[in-house]
Amino acid sequence: MLVVVAAPDLDGHRTGAGHPERAARMPAALGGIDAADVRDAVVAIPPRRATEAELVRAHRPTYLDALRSFCHAGGGAIDPDTEAVPGSWDTALLAAGAPIAATEALRRGDGDVAFVAMRPPGHHATEDQAMGFCLLNNVAVAAAALAVAGERVLIVDWDVHHGNGTQAIFWNDPRVLYVSTHQWPLFPGTGRATETGGSDAPGTTLNIPVPPGATGDVLLQAFDEVLAPAAERFAPDWVLVSAGFDGHRRDPLADLALTAGDFADLAARVHALAPGPGRTVLVLEGGYDEEALRLSVGASLAAVLGTSFRPEQASSGGPGSSAVTAARQAHEDSAAAR
Repeated sequence: MLVVVAAPDLDGHRTGAGHPERAARMPAALGGIDAADVRDAVVAIPPRRATEAELVRAHRPTYLDALRSFCHAGGGAIDPDTEAVPGSWDTALLAAGAPIAATEALRRGDGDVAFVAMRPPGHHATEDQAMGFCLLNNVAVAAAALAVAGERVLIVDWDVHHGNGTQAIFWNDPRVLYVSTHQWPLFPGTGRATETGGSDAPGTTLNIPVPPGATGDVLLQAFDEVLAPAAERFAPDWVLVSAGFDGHRRDPLADLALTAGDFADLAARVHALAPGPGRTVLVLEGGYDEEALRLSVGASLAAVLGTSFRPEQASSGGPGSSAVTAARQAHEDSAAAR
């Protein structure tokens, strides 16, 4: 069964006209459920707001106070990409609490895997800064809650942009293994293969930057040769996925060449890293072409449920194999230095 946490009717976050991170992304993502014909497997649960105690594990209290006040005062442009309105604060609280609600539902035995479709996305938000469309770091808040409970957490970030916020929050935390595949060079300019974790958590950050035009076979190579061995050594209790679909070849904000079929393969690979049923949560990040988002979400959900929905064939033949090899070497060098 598939736990789905979504509440498009409670979405009070509004961005300017023409902004790529728009409210229409949510019905597009949820449309993937029907496209994949997995509606009968869905257990729908409502999100809940993250509490202050949950938020401060990932964000500084002064930042939370400032963001809350900014929104309540009317909002505006935080930076050229990131906007907020009065309704953004409550929507961000729901987006940050939704992955925790998903883990709680899985603990109760409500399903075998979960999908969280909320906005705004989160992986660029640092402990004290909103950026890249993100206000609160949704995956980080959930991972921190699990870590405090004594769980080991693997975060797999396949969004086309590097999750600089998630990396920074867990840079020195040995309880969390953060692994990112992303286009390089691209916003936000972080995520080099040599960024491997802080002095108290060496090797628990693993970056696999790939060039524009990289195809699905390159990311599968990265998952098989770099991610899977690291995950096996780490032995996670939970797998959280920063599931961005902006690596799709149709996406307007990047230049990878992935297809919905590729995302199905990536989702299956990641789900297999969990220690058992009820320990995988996919959390929506980017994805700005609505049809590509619908098909890619549908293919991914079908894959983790063990059914087939492949509206597009997997891609291959693009550049990036050497970048994967370099990332593997950087991680091995980091391990040897410990």
